[in-house]
Amino acid sequence: MKKIFNKIPTNMKLTLACVAGLIIIGLMYFPLIPKLLNYPPDSINNDFQIKVNFFHYTTQYASIVAFAIITFLIVLPILFRKVNKIDNITNFDLNKNSKELLPIIKTCFNFPIFMLLVFLILPPLLVFIGLILLKQEFVFSLKTTFIIFSMCALLALLIYSFSRFLFEKVLKKIKITDNMYGIRVNLKNKILLQLLPLLLFTIVFTFLILYSQLTEIKGDSLNDYYTQTLVSKIEDTNLKSVDEAKQMLESIDLRSPDDSIFILSADGDTYYSETELSDFFKTYIFDFEEKHPGHTYEYYGNPVQGSYIRENINGEDWILGIRYSVFTNDTLFSIIPLFTIVICVNFFFIVVISVNYGNELKVIADGLSSISRNSSNYMTSKLPVYSNDEIGDLTIAFNRIQDLTNSYIKQLHDNQDTLMEKERLASLGQLIGGIAHNLKTPIMSISGAAEGLTDLIKEYDASIDNPQVNSQDHHDIAKDMSSWVSKIKDYTSYMSDIITAVKGQAVTLSEVQNVSFDIEELLKRVDILMKHELKNALIYLRVSVNVPENTTLNGDINSLVQVINNMISNSIQAYDGKPEQNIDLSVSFADDNKNIVIAVKDYGPGLSDKVKSKLFNEMITTKGKNGTGLGLYISYSTIKAHFNGDIKFESEDGKGTTFYIILPL
Repeated sequence: MKKIFNKIPTNMKLTLACVAGLIIIGLMYFPLIPKLLNYPPDSINNDFQIKVNFFHYTTQYASIVAFAIITFLIVLPILFRKVNKIDNITNFDLNKNSKELLPIIKTCFNFPIFMLLVFLILPPLLVFIGLILLKQEFVFSLKTTFIIFSMCALLALLIYSFSRFLFEKVLKKIKITDNMYGIRVNLKNKILLQLLPLLLFTIVFTFLILYSQLTEIKGDSLNDYYTQTLVSKIEDTNLKSVDEAKQMLESIDLRSPDDSIFILSADGDTYYSETELSDFFKTYIFDFEEKHPGHTYEYYGNPVQGSYIRENINGEDWILGIRYSVFTNDTLFSIIPLFTIVICVNFFFIVVISVNYGNELKVIADGLSSISRNSSNYMTSKLPVYSNDEIGDLTIAFNRIQDLTNSYIKQLHDNQDTLMEKERLASLGQLIGGIAHNLKTPIMSISGAAEGLTDLIKEYDASIDNPQVNSQDHHDIAKDMSSWVSKIKDYTSYMSDIITAVKGQAVTLSEVQNVSFDIEELLKRVDILMKHELKNALIYLRVSVNVPENTTLNGDINSLVQVINNMISNSIQAYDGKPEQNIDLSVSFADDNKNIVIAVKDYGPGLSDKVKSKLFNEMITTKGKNGTGLGLYISYSTIKAHFNGDIKFESEDGKGTTFYIILPL
């Protein structure tokens, strides 16, 4: 069922929700409308209604609801078509920049409010205009419009809630940032928009019920008054002709200028009437004389009733009565201001309530914004508590989170220092094996040079006062000694480079030494520190320099050496022990000549999709228990922080991986 629901386009979901809401509300109002419009008793869903109106109430009501459903199914999908753009959102789309996501976010935020206003205003307005154009009685038109408005208010709230449910599922997927907040709506306005329909529904529905009850009570009261008046007058007057009956009726003190007298013959013909009597009015007298004696009504929803008595005059039956208005337009207009005042008072207090809640939450929002802007002490800042309700609980909860966050951050810093130290020691562990090898060769060479110098010293000492040794021999001996001294200088210089390189990598990762260095110095340190590991793995490092070796970079050379060495080590391990392989290390200018690109390329199996998606974002390792996952993660952070550069990569399954270190000149 859920899969089927997810496949339905959003505009159709909203349309079907509107139709379902309309049906539910229609069923609720089906028994209420005759009461609210004061339909005459026993006048619906029977032969009488067929006689005066051709259709039963149920048929009429079902036809109107069916027409509304068909209209919804045709019009609403067109009206809602713009919301379908959220159906095509993919995970790729969610990673787009804010400008591309802004229309979708705007739709999710604003469309429920748009629907709320449309359903609240448009249908009642169209119904009222239609009834006026059809020249329906004004009071009936107004009451009908109020009923439609109350139905639409309920429907608007239902659709608003459903649309918020649909769009919130989309908003949960989107990481909304500050630059997407240009479409912000004040909370007090949102509270007002949601409470206003409920307020209007309550007041309008209350007005309809009160008006209906007052109509019924006043109608019965007027009927009792006029019936008793008619009986009293007839008892006091000996009617001998219809004209005398007319004079008797004219002598009655009518309660309203709109009231009038009438005389009907036994067969229902109008003998005399000050106003035109409808067929409904006369038919109701004869059809319900036994069930509702002495009381008749005008058409459905019309606040006009009648009181009558049947009197025999000269052997003929006549119906003598008074037609009266229960509520006139003046009466209605005197009630409307009262309800207008009630609406205004309630609206005022809703505004006050929404402003109060909005301001309380705004205090929290402003406090959080202030804390976020104050980078120096944002973690120690606390929000003031202004209320002892859920909003106060929210503030207290935030302050507790601040305390917990401080504790967690301290713990994270401690763990980070431990992990970084572990990574540093792991890196040094790889260097230790090469230090002995790198130093052993020059030390042995220096030892050999010392022996050579010793032999030359002995030879020179023996040649003193030897007449066979001439000056040229002394020059040759001095030349050989100078050669050995030169070699010793080279070996000691090489040893000094080794010590400098190892010392640079032995410092803690938190120590930064921003200096100027050239490419030659950088590659020399890389060669010294990686020579032993490459030799043991039988891997060949092919270096290609496409920039002048005296090209200068600024930053921490030790950190950059460690990043490059880490990438070379990863490339060695990518071959998984397979010997006689190549790793390419190249240095070149970027296309814009504003950056240096250092590339480390291997020809191993490449990276899996899982590793690609998490690389640089998480501490992930492909080395199993032997890896900390810090290498590339810290390398990326180092290049970003210490060089304002970037690291990118390319990897193809079965063909290898290339990492690019991009450094600004």
